[in-house]
Amino acid sequence: MLPRFHDARDRFFELRFGMFVHWGLYAIPAWHEQLPWRGNITRRQYEQFIHEFNPQDFDPNAWIDLAEEAGMQYLCFTTKHHDGFCMWDTAHSEYKVTNSPYGKDVLAMLAEACQKRNFPLSLYYSCPDWHHPNYPNQGRHHEMFGPRPGDEPDIEQYYEYVKKQVQELLTQYGPIYQFFWDVNVAEYHNPAINELVRSLQPDILINNRGPDKGDYSTPERHVPDGGYFRTPTEACQSVGRESWGYRKDEDYYASKFLMQSMDKIMAMGGNYLLNVGPTEKGKIVQENMDTLRRIGRWYKKVKEALVDVTPASYLGGKDEIIDANEVANRVFRDEVLLTRRGNTIYAHAYRDLQSSTIILKPLNMLPKRAILLNDGRELETAVEQLPWYWRERPYLRIRNLPVNEITDEVLVVKLEFDDDVAE
Repeated sequence: MLPRFHDARDRFFELRFGMFVHWGLYAIPAWHEQLPWRGNITRRQYEQFIHEFNPQDFDPNAWIDLAEEAGMQYLCFTTKHHDGFCMWDTAHSEYKVTNSPYGKDVLAMLAEACQKRNFPLSLYYSCPDWHHPNYPNQGRHHEMFGPRPGDEPDIEQYYEYVKKQVQELLTQYGPIYQFFWDVNVAEYHNPAINELVRSLQPDILINNRGPDKGDYSTPERHVPDGGYFRTPTEACQSVGRESWGYRKDEDYYASKFLMQSMDKIMAMGGNYLLNVGPTEKGKIVQENMDTLRRIGRWYKKVKEALVDVTPASYLGGKDEIIDANEVANRVFRDEVLLTRRGNTIYAHAYRDLQSSTIILKPLNMLPKRAILLNDGRELETAVEQLPWYWRERPYLRIRNLPVNEITDEVLVVKLEFDDDVAE
């Protein structure tokens, strides 16, 4: 069981699935949100995109509609990415959305829509800044390759700027659910900054990528297998394999791959933050909408196995504990994870099954019913001796799963027991 905060932050354990949105000037060249670092373009050339940014199709309610259709419960938005461009009307920089042809405060529009619909809003904020003259760009990862003429690198002065922007973000845009710092490359440590965040919004959750340790961990992309997380964790993934911002000709993950990723994280007790990158016009492309809707249809069928449950893979012989950033090699017998609510156990085939059978060693209790949540069919179960385990005792076997029939979803089986399986 994960440790609780015992205050308003415990809503973290109820809001399990969220939408991440990476959106900024990088939607115009549509290659990658870190284009000046990874691509062939100078900062000066990149900064000219401010004169082109005019997302006339931006409709925050359309984003929220899609999030709700997918079963998501909150939204995290990139207020300032590494490029330093501010997606709100900050008083502390001219490099901001209200100085673009669009001229409107995007964050204000999004925050208003979220508040009207009671949809929690989280804010992403990059620690590195490729535009600000005080940020010490030294060519480390996720930094520019040195200061420009006229820059005055000074990390203390830069964080004075950060604190002023934090003050704006957390006083002018209503209640904020989470503050998502990103990549503290300079390894700047100052607990007073998170204390400022907390003083402005006492109920806010703060992640672990900023100038001090936060409330929860944020592993990214691919998380190693394990039994369960031992700290509050929100894993993030994007629908695109190459980028988080919108990219033309993106290599999009298969919907099933994302279901498998999501099922694994949530069955291990973590939350899941899935990213989309809107176009320069502010629209989420049809392929992304189709993916989120497919995930939503699956999630709503199996949600009872992922929400208000506890990780229980130890009942299937998987007693490993995993830290959010720990890497280890593990081999699971049937590539399933278990969750539990009372006398009900859920078996998650978060990886493709090798056969139409799941063997839940060391369980040797027969459930009164086994239901495939994907379509409601009842499955056959038996406790029997098997050739692979001929030197051991009989184990629970779930038979005739439709592995060749339902091939586009993660299969989740509900097992109802009369007695306490933990006994």
